[in-house]
Amino acid sequence: MKLLRIFAAAFMFAGILAGCLVLLLLVILMVRFPPMLIAVLLACWTFCRLVKALATGAAAAESATAPPK
Repeated sequence: MKLLRIFAAAFMFAGILAGCLVLLLLVILMVRFPPMLIAVLLACWTFCRLVKALATGAAAAESATAPPK
C-alpha cells in the first residue's frame, strides 16, 4: 500500500511539474508573439460570455420547471 502511495505522489508531482512548464512556455510564447496574446484574451472573453449565457439559461430553465409556491 505504501508503494502505491509513493507512485501516486510521484505521478502527481510529475503532472504538476509538467503543467507548470506548459504554463510558463505559454506565457513566453504570448510575450514573444503578440497575436498569441490576442488569441488567448479573445478565447477567455468568449469563454466568460459562454459561461454567463449558460448560467442564465440554466437559472431560467430551473425557475420554469420549479413548482409554484
